[in-house]
Amino acid sequence: MSDLVFIGFPSEEKAEEVRQRVLSLQREYLIELGDAVVVVKDAKGHVKLNQLMNLTAAGAASGALWGTLIGFIFLSPLVGTAIGAASGALGGKLSDVGINDKFMTDAASALKPNTAGLFLLIRKMTTDKVLADLKGVGGTLISTSFDETKETALRDALAAHASNEAAAATTP
Repeated sequence: MSDLVFIGFPSEEKAEEVRQRVLSLQREYLIELGDAVVVVKDAKGHVKLNQLMNLTAAGAASGALWGTLIGFIFLSPLVGTAIGAASGALGGKLSDVGINDKFMTDAASALKPNTAGLFLLIRKMTTDKVLADLKGVGGTLISTSFDETKETALRDALAAHASNEAAAATTP
């Protein structure tokens, strides 16, 4: 079973920094992600999703390749490329892998303007090591499907950032 986590950040850069940190943990086999999406709410309240992979572009590239190959068979590679790219792009746009886009857009309405959030769909993780690495990154836990103990541990790890800043501000 997968768990969904939504963390709010003061800027898109901070959310992207934490996503890259989590992706590096995945390369170390400490966490297995189903999806990791940065959402940004602009000053006008519009929400933009920064997916890990652009399925429309990937579909267009794949469709163009297959269209070209089929076009060679029928002695019309340019027409095959165009039709393949168009159908691949349409297929990529209609497919949704990972977290539902509508759900993320609706949930991102909780963000303040000019802030960002990070959605993580976590399949498996080594909780103690992941939380130790995320300690002090900041952010506000908005929503999670974790049990109470994991949720509290994640809140504490994120809150360590605020206490570290407060200690630094009081030190001369």
